Amino acid sequence: MKDTSDDFEILFCENLIRMNPDFVPALSYLGDIYTKRGLYEEGLVMDKRLVSLRPEDPVAHYNLACSFSLLGNTEEAFKHLRQAVLLGYSDLSYILEDKDLANLRRDIRFNDAFRKLKRVLAEK
Repeated sequence: MKDTSDDFEILFCENLIRMNPDFVPALSYLGDIYTKRGLYEEGLVMDKRLVSLRPEDPVAHYNLACSFSLLGNTEEAFKHLRQAVLLGYSDLSYILEDKDLANLRRDIRFNDAFRKLKRVLAEK
């Protein structure tokens, strides 16, 4: 039997966003649902909107990095992951285990980029 709870939640959030396009909680929740369902392009759209609405939010940049990573755009993923850390994201251990960032960890540039992220945090 098909689980329709996500379908209901998607429709509900999409309707909320139609009524209030800048409703951050709905955008965030919808982006998360899309990503969990494997709808990475749709999740990317939500994450881009969140970063445009909240450019100083480290979690918004982290989630955008995850979306880019899931879609194989490692350049943008690295860029937004760095921005997330510059803005205050500090859970480096989670970066090492987050499945959404697997593409980054497979990239030959990851070890160097991770060392730089650690250095940025140490300087704060």
